[in-house]
Amino acid sequence: MALGLYLHIPFCKAKCSYCDFASVPGRPEWYAPYADAICAEIAGAPARFPDIPAEQLPPQTVYIGGGTPSVLPVPLLERILRALQEAFPLPADAEISLEANPGTVEPEGLRRLRALGINRLSIGVQSFRDAELRLLGRVHDTEQARQAIRWARRAGFDNLNLDLIFGLPGQSLEDWKQSLEEALSFAPQHISLYALSVEEGTPLARMIEEGTLPAPDDDRMADMYTWAEERLAQAGYLHYEISNWAVPGCMCRHNLGTWRNEPYLGFGCAAHSHLGRRRWWNVRDPLAYIQRIEAGRSPMEGEEILSEEVDMAETMMLGLRLVQEGIEVKRFRRRFGRTPAEVYPEALSQLSAQGLIEVLPERVRLTARGRLLGNRVFAQFLPD
Repeated sequence: MALGLYLHIPFCKAKCSYCDFASVPGRPEWYAPYADAICAEIAGAPARFPDIPAEQLPPQTVYIGGGTPSVLPVPLLERILRALQEAFPLPADAEISLEANPGTVEPEGLRRLRALGINRLSIGVQSFRDAELRLLGRVHDTEQARQAIRWARRAGFDNLNLDLIFGLPGQSLEDWKQSLEEALSFAPQHISLYALSVEEGTPLARMIEEGTLPAPDDDRMADMYTWAEERLAQAGYLHYEISNWAVPGCMCRHNLGTWRNEPYLGFGCAAHSHLGRRRWWNVRDPLAYIQRIEAGRSPMEGEEILSEEVDMAETMMLGLRLVQEGIEVKRFRRRFGRTPAEVYPEALSQLSAQGLIEVLPERVRLTARGRLLGNRVFAQFLPD
């Protein structure tokens, strides 16, 4: 169980219509103070966490998310990565991922990012149809998405993920097929496909409430997902997590750690951390985060100590997202001293009878039908 590191960069060019992430548009005047603050938080981490088990070090993965981390000037990203390397020396084969959006990258900047040691790039394409990009409030068009992918390849990124969203209001199955086929034409090592989630308080949610846009069609979303599963299997991609596919050997190691409920440290505003049974999170507002660090105060906003019951439930709900691996019985027993069947006999029996999970001697995993009804499955493990 190696430690993962997460860095949150909250800045973006514009807030997308569906987004409820901890992100702020604009504010370039905050970039340098924020970089100073996150570097200071990182530098103090070894002293704050001297008892990280030796088997969890060195960290094997770094994930830089947001927001849109690629809006941050490269020299600031370089400073942050240098601070990280000094606090947590990384092995030569560490996976270092960066989220980037078309419209925020250019060839020289991408070459410099690759030279910094960032070896996995996740590009938020979301759609290859201009009308859908406008609906989502994206800052780029289709041609800029194609251009960003080509530039990333020329910059030396040979581990590339493309994000797409399906189930948009009014989106047809044919529209969805066109976007996914274009994504496949670039032969990415990894593809993430997310069903549109309408989050309360977002512009998209307001448009649906007002009747300006139709609500997403659940049946059509299921058809889109099922078609994508078949098409990506045909193209040679391994479906390893509900929303994620990869060329064999190119699964996202950082996110695998998350789905296995392994430990991680988060830095930056809104970042969460999880060590042992302790979980904590930083203040969400970036300016408040900067001010706390500058004042020598902790950026932590809250924390909780998980009971064994909650820890087991979260391990089940996260692990069942892994399509092939699921919950490994040996791993679960090693961690909790009991097997899933010993902890959840009734839930496993009922879900198996409903055709939603497959209970094997070595693992428990979702069936194809269970992947479409995952939330119904996960709810069975929520503590009372």
